[in-house]
Amino acid sequence: MPLNESISLIVWENKYQYRQENRIIDTSIEDTWQRVAKATASAEKKSERQYWQNEFYHILENYRFLPGGRILAGAGTSHKVTLLNCFVMDIAEDSLPSIFHAIEEGALTLQQGGGVGYDFSVLRPSGSWVKKTGVPSSGPISFMRIWDTMCSVLLSTGTRRGAMMGVMRCDHPDIEAFVTAKENPNELRHFNVSVLITDEFMQAVKQNAE
Repeated sequence: MPLNESISLIVWENKYQYRQENRIIDTSIEDTWQRVAKATASAEKKSERQYWQNEFYHILENYRFLPGGRILAGAGTSHKVTLLNCFVMDIAEDSLPSIFHAIEEGALTLQQGGGVGYDFSVLRPSGSWVKKTGVPSSGPISFMRIWDTMCSVLLSTGTRRGAMMGVMRCDHPDIEAFVTAKENPNELRHFNVSVLITDEFMQAVKQNAE
């Protein structure tokens, strides 16, 4: 089945059509399905690969089944990209080396097409004292802005639009600033944000308590 609808064609051309610089490899959606089927079958015994390639292709054709976007875009290509859509990332501790190591890992993951998510609750709240330097902390949201800028820079180089998730525990002292940060349309533009709710919070809701 060819791609007839203009919006569908645009999405396929921009996100999933395989190209090597200016050379088009996938000339049709059927080529994309065949590429993905062949890549998937490569995990099978050599003598059985053609059989499984045909089987996988029949599953994909006519849109009976579509795998994740990173598989459609990356499987069977020469690009060094991930075939997984989303990654739960780690900020090991509240320190600059740990924070910037996490940013580096995030940048490399975004560069290879993966989305990243972080729990920023590990970072101390804004205004709390940093003993090592003797200055107050700027807080989690200030560091989220660095992630956001990094994502913007990658986007400007032609990398796939970055997808990031930021979460914070409901009992973190900066939670109100966190949940209202995106009221400013220029703030954390590349983040989705979510609040981690504890059992204690839900119990307080039930009892109408603080």
